[in-house]
Amino acid sequence: MSTSKNQGIFGTLRDDFREGGFFDRVKGEFQAIRDFYLDEEDRERLMKKGKIARWFVLSWWILKKAFLRLTPVRRLLLIAGIVLIYAGNISVSGEGYYSVNLHYRTFGLILILFVLVLELKDKLVAHAELESGRAVQRSMAPPYSPSAPGWDIWLFTRPANEVGGDLVDFVSLGRATFGIALGDVAGKGLGAALFMVKIQSTLRALAPDFDSLSRLSSKMNEILIRDGMPSKFASLFFARITGSTGTVRYVNAGHIPPLLLRSSGVSELPKGNTALGLALKSEYADEEVTLAAGEYLIAYSDGVTEAQNESSQFFGPERLKNLCGHFAASSARELGERIVAEVDRFVGDARGKDDLSLAILHKQG
Repeated sequence: MSTSKNQGIFGTLRDDFREGGFFDRVKGEFQAIRDFYLDEEDRERLMKKGKIARWFVLSWWILKKAFLRLTPVRRLLLIAGIVLIYAGNISVSGEGYYSVNLHYRTFGLILILFVLVLELKDKLVAHAELESGRAVQRSMAPPYSPSAPGWDIWLFTRPANEVGGDLVDFVSLGRATFGIALGDVAGKGLGAALFMVKIQSTLRALAPDFDSLSRLSSKMNEILIRDGMPSKFASLFFARITGSTGTVRYVNAGHIPPLLLRSSGVSELPKGNTALGLALKSEYADEEVTLAAGEYLIAYSDGVTEAQNESSQFFGPERLKNLCGHFAASSARELGERIVAEVDRFVGDARGKDDLSLAILHKQG
């Protein structure tokens, strides 16, 4: 490694120490460990304990849960390593020509390092698989600013982890008709991402053949219940625009009601129906709204309003409405980027816990 690279590495560490960034990162990593190993019930029990006792209990819970997540063989190796470290040193003399010193502590450290290497290997394999999943999602992602006559559209999604469970899509349905989708799969991780890809592929396959959005939703619901994963469901807002008219036909299957931004202020669309994949007999309704030139329709995932700062406060729907109500710009992209920037500013150094997605329709004159 060159001297300049060394200076760069140590220079970065020095700057982190001076600015407090190093300790902020350590704090963030510890927070991530706590969030991973402790559920809501654990956190409530922890807060009832005294400050000093809380640290001891927290450390014990984390170590215990981390140990139990190991495979049985790795648990035995870890226990053996700890026992050997505390066993001290012993010398064994061979007969004849040799004398061998067996250092138990050295063997103990080797066993513990071996367990760590195995865990790191698993993490790297899982990371490579998630990267492959992320590549599939990227290949199916629409452009941020898709083209539709008479409309200015901006789409955005940012997963909290390597793969996301939010669906943002733009579908050409023929005859100057386009579909815009925004959905949110219950849960996180690879299972949610795979379910999202299934919803996206099903929607793309069926949408061109259904003029009725309620019938489209019912058919998708039937397929997802038939072929879906247990305990997996998803909300979906799907809008259809045709030509340069300001009419937006839509169906809302359990999603957060999108916002309408007009000159008169900000309002919500009516609440939707049941989420997809929950009940076979669910019913859905075609809805319609008309946007005049300059007006916006803003669909978003709960990663916007449920974004939390370091004090565990939520960004909240009212803050989003106030932000949109005071907006003065000329494009869907400007509005979307402002929302994302305000959410990021609010969250600060807190770790994002949910995917953040937006679909903004701006009617042009």
